[in-house]
Amino acid sequence: MAERADPIQWPAEAVWEAVATLLPGFTVEVLPQIDSTNSELMRRAHAGHLEPVLLVAERQLAGRGRLGRQWFSGDSSNVVGEQGSTGASLTFSLGLPLAPIDWSGLSLAVGLSLVQNLHPGLQLKWPNDIWWQARKLAGVLIETVRVGEVRYAVIGVGINITARDSAGLAVPAAALNEVLPGVDAPAALQRLVLPLVRTVLRFAIDGFGPLRQPFHSRDVLMAREVICSNGLVGVAQGVDAAGALLVHTQMGVEKISGAEVSVRLDSTHTQSV
Repeated sequence: MAERADPIQWPAEAVWEAVATLLPGFTVEVLPQIDSTNSELMRRAHAGHLEPVLLVAERQLAGRGRLGRQWFSGDSSNVVGEQGSTGASLTFSLGLPLAPIDWSGLSLAVGLSLVQNLHPGLQLKWPNDIWWQARKLAGVLIETVRVGEVRYAVIGVGINITARDSAGLAVPAAALNEVLPGVDAPAALQRLVLPLVRTVLRFAIDGFGPLRQPFHSRDVLMAREVICSNGLVGVAQGVDAAGALLVHTQMGVEKISGAEVSVRLDSTHTQSV
């Protein structure tokens, strides 16, 4: 019988010490396995647990992405067992009460924080993906729930740490160890959480507007032809101050919001991104 790998050493205490002064009552929790960190924090919020928390899962059995898409973690087949590859991905959710003046653009702000604290070559694909060399490295899923007078935000992040099978995926997968050799899931978590919390708290005050130009510097869609799921075809021209995608069409500039459509690169351009 093959020996099990040593347990992952998560920097829970270091992350807590770094963040607790910004978020009173903040806790860090690491679970070996769960259906979805986002789903768990949403369940807790509905039950009245609205404290700020970072929930990390070594394996997710039913991770979710935008528009109900599945996010796989662990091994590439999502089968959990002795052959599962714990540490092959980093999956976590940050939950906290939040009251921004405008929620528009939060997923873009989160993605920007992640790439700025990982590698200068990473790019952002509107509205919630991180790309490396035309392949998807990570995704963001934001959900909210109102409990009484409190609006609770759950910010989920999934990052491929090691290579995975891209069979059946609309976009091939990239891995963080291609970009940052030697950086494992715990090290990536420690790099990301404090800047992410700062970004979210600043977003609550200033909104997305101040982040528009930094986002454009990482925008993989900028000046490229895109096809929207509603049939709209045009050239992406960045985002507006609220984070809506601007698409120049034959009828003029159209604003696309995250709730309306998904956007993909025209297949004739995909390999050149």
